[in-house]
Amino acid sequence: MQKPEPFVKPDTVFSVTDAAALLKGVVETAFPCIKIRGELSQITRASSGHMYMTIKDSGAAISAIIWRGTPVNFKLEDGLEVIISGRLTTYPARSNYQIIVNEIEMAGVGAILKMLEARKQKLAAEGLFDAARKKPLPRLPRRVGVVTSPTGAAFQDIQNRLRERFPVHVILYPATVQGTTAAAEVAAGIEYFNREKNVDVIIVARGGGALEDLLPFSEEIVVRAAAASQIPLISGVGHEPDWMLIDFAADFRAPTPTGAAETVVPTKLSLIQDLDNMWHRLSGNFTTRLAHAHSRMDAIVIKSPRQMLMERAQRLDDIGHSMDIIISAKMQQGHQKIQMASTFPNILTARMAALNQSVMHLGQMLNSLSYKNVLARGYAIVRDADENIISSSATSTQPATIEFADGVLEICK
Repeated sequence: MQKPEPFVKPDTVFSVTDAAALLKGVVETAFPCIKIRGELSQITRASSGHMYMTIKDSGAAISAIIWRGTPVNFKLEDGLEVIISGRLTTYPARSNYQIIVNEIEMAGVGAILKMLEARKQKLAAEGLFDAARKKPLPRLPRRVGVVTSPTGAAFQDIQNRLRERFPVHVILYPATVQGTTAAAEVAAGIEYFNREKNVDVIIVARGGGALEDLLPFSEEIVVRAAAASQIPLISGVGHEPDWMLIDFAADFRAPTPTGAAETVVPTKLSLIQDLDNMWHRLSGNFTTRLAHAHSRMDAIVIKSPRQMLMERAQRLDDIGHSMDIIISAKMQQGHQKIQMASTFPNILTARMAALNQSVMHLGQMLNSLSYKNVLARGYAIVRDADENIISSSATSTQPATIEFADGVLEICK
């Protein structure tokens, strides 16, 4: 860069304020607009809404200020590489220079993809992309809600495709799809339809564009609104290669807004074909069932009333014959029991006689074993005073007793 010529005389004496004002004027005049690429750090937001930060590289750092109301299309984070556009100025109170930011953008696709991948991992860890959260799409919705720009080509494509396939009632929630307010407006549209419950399915759509232009559909506020939707939601943002984070949270991801419309409703021709197939299946089933019914009816033999009465009479005769056999058997069993009971006294008398003979026999056995019979043959039993039997003369004592068959003799001293 060419070094500017000095315009201050060496012997001029300035006050501090005058010198600071002069320096400020020189800097602002020389750099009315400048673009700087670097890495953000020390990001702070004041209560007034202004943001203060530093943009740096490996060799230097410059203070930067983003006044409240300046559009910022993405979340600022430490370490994010950006390109800022603004004007250089000085801050005399601290004797430093700074850049007032008018525009800020990410520096290249790589930085954007890195930021999106980190955000994707964070939201996936919360379960916002789980397959279990996905809701089935209605087969034939009557009302379709669309969140997109009313002037964009995406809305026109959706309307045209719906009219071609199967006309339904479309409710538009107008939202900007690019810029600082896009994410908040898209999220508000999703929340509106869920609050009003006036549609059967929601389409969030936007045409193609640069990766930076599609960033609102990867903002957390949009992703969380899509994941929380109780109404089935289709994402139709960008073109086939474009993947935004709303695609992972939606119940279905369409490659384009037109593809979203094709997903919502089938074509008239496919519906007619489905109806024809259903008619053929129903008619075939009905014909088969009707043929089976005819076969069953043909197999039925209708009997005359006289034949039915005769069959019932024969059935009664069979039952009567069976009853006679059963009653006769019961009667015969009764007679046998009576005859057995009449012979019971004879059986009892014979039994008593047998018992008497047994008793007499036992008595005879008992008499034959009694010691009295031994005494009757001339024997005697000698006992001492304690009634113990004396079996030897050496052990005899007096007084004693001698028992004979006809009595007892006492022997005293």
